Amino acid sequence: MSRPALTVIVAGLLATGLSGCRYAFVPAVPRPVEVTMPARVTGATLTRAGAMLTVQAQVDGRFEAGYLKVQWFDGPRKLAEDSVYVDGDQRRATFTLEAPEPGSYRAVLSLGGTVLRQVELYEVQP
Repeated sequence: MSRPALTVIVAGLLATGLSGCRYAFVPAVPRPVEVTMPARVTGATLTRAGAMLTVQAQVDGRFEAGYLKVQWFDGPRKLAEDSVYVDGDQRRATFTLEAPEPGSYRAVLSLGGTVLRQVELYEVQP
């Protein structure tokens, strides 16, 4: 047998044998997945009691302490804004706005510059 042919045969046998040494299985126990749920507003309501509009909200999930901000709108017109400090101990907030006239009111709730929820009260067609 010639030397080049012997080299090709040996190289072929080595390639076939060494290809089985690569990582080719899925581990039995996968690594734990860390899930971080963003902050969310739950139980938000916008109600009217006489001439006062009231928004009640609760912040759930993991969040850094900061100001929960509300922006009040009547249709496209911005009426007012307010904020309440929320943290791990104080997660509930109540906001009020004097609004004697019926309207199509919206309250947009945000925390740390991120809008979390919008609640609406339509007393007239927008």
